Amino acid sequence: MIYVVATLTIKPGSLEALRAPAEACIAETLKEKGCIAYELYESLSDPLKLVFVEKWETREHLTAHSKQPHLAVWRDASAPYLVSRAIEIVHPEKVEAF
Repeated sequence: MIYVVATLTIKPGSLEALRAPAEACIAETLKEKGCIAYELYESLSDPLKLVFVEKWETREHLTAHSKQPHLAVWRDASAPYLVSRAIEIVHPEKVEAF
């Protein structure tokens, strides 16, 4: 099992524009093979930070997720509102950071 923590920094005033595309992406992702959990949180300490917390059965399932059409739609919809993105993939033996 692996975990993903994706921290997004967004532009001020963009949260509402991101809400519907994020919800659509989450709904479709939860249907994917190997997806155990896929949740989005708003930071309590920084209103410009959103955090996706994901749980996948294997790295292969996560890789397949990265190629899904609904993820491409999310990326396109969110791109104008993102300042930065940091992704950590937590394996039992290591952490990958992007």
